[in-house]
Amino acid sequence: MNLFWLYLNVRRLLSFQRYLHSSRFFHGIPANNPLGYILDDDFTGQAKLMLQKVGNWNFDIFLFDRLTNGNSLVNLTFHLFNTYGLIELFQLDMVKLRRFLVMIQEDYHCQNPYHNAVHAADVTQAMYCYLQEPKLAETLTSCDLLLGLLAAATHDLDHPGVNQPFLIKTDHYLAALYKNSSVLENHHWKSAVGLLRESDLLSHLPTEDRSERLGSLILATDISRQNDYLSEFRTHLDKGDLCLTNGGHRHFILQMALKCADICNPCRPWKLSKQWSEKVTEEFFHQGDIERKHNLEVTPLCDRQSNSVANIQIGFMAYVVEPLFVEWSRFSDTRLSQTMMSHLSLNKQGWNEGRDKQEASSSRASEEQRTPATKDSNSKVLPQGSKGS
Repeated sequence: MNLFWLYLNVRRLLSFQRYLHSSRFFHGIPANNPLGYILDDDFTGQAKLMLQKVGNWNFDIFLFDRLTNGNSLVNLTFHLFNTYGLIELFQLDMVKLRRFLVMIQEDYHCQNPYHNAVHAADVTQAMYCYLQEPKLAETLTSCDLLLGLLAAATHDLDHPGVNQPFLIKTDHYLAALYKNSSVLENHHWKSAVGLLRESDLLSHLPTEDRSERLGSLILATDISRQNDYLSEFRTHLDKGDLCLTNGGHRHFILQMALKCADICNPCRPWKLSKQWSEKVTEEFFHQGDIERKHNLEVTPLCDRQSNSVANIQIGFMAYVVEPLFVEWSRFSDTRLSQTMMSHLSLNKQGWNEGRDKQEASSSRASEEQRTPATKDSNSKVLPQGSKGS
């Protein structure tokens, strides 16, 4: 175990050095504008232009990740901290902040098709869009913003690329550690707290209940508890008793915002939504392949032999995404909410049409296999060994 932690720390140190050496940060910082320098000179051309529109719902995180050489989570989160003035307000050391963000990015598994640092960056960008909504922008405190962005960036930290039932049925140590309850979410939370301590980023600030509030946000992303949160949200909206000057109510709305950000892919434009759908299905099917290889019961959602991207997405939209975003739209009836619901409707239509075409194609192929080729009644079958004249 000691060797493992030594390896992990060496890997983190090398990754941070690689990041800084590729940056002009190591080349000297002008005394008159150190923050502007570290921000401006790390990005070039299109990446800088994209950050100017980071609050746009059409933000292409895949393009941004390519333009930042795979550092989308580090660069986007640092930019948002600066945009909100959190660096100055909380007197954060910029080198510690960079190191913390690099450690976060490194602790996401790049081999995961879906649950990786790009997904975390996408969720963080979506969270920013929600934090900018009028009801939230007018009432959230700086501490709310800090925790909201931290939770978004770390909400899937060290995700193994398989789901909770897989960890439970394979007797994984994490399942035992967290007693089969919100296993992944508890792990993400504790991993985030560990990195905060290791980086020493917030050690100069009062602890209060920061860790618990961060955990409460991350734990809210447990999809198995979706109905609990949705029912509470719907009850509040029906009663009209949400008061965002109340700290508890603000925290609950942050939980709902993070839940929306986590599963907002079907509400993105088709070009982006389709890519995410294919990536998450690839990850599901990879788990199913492992289960089949080791003679475990294959999780229905992860069975490539009986499922398709279209079927999975249609069900996910109907039973998980749409109910949540309908209630969010009730809470925040804005242009953004209307845009998200419009994309959701169009994407549902796109997957339904794709499924219909696929089923029609499969039906034709099956019919052709069942129907033997019709022979020309005028043709003559030559006996074996004979030659045509």
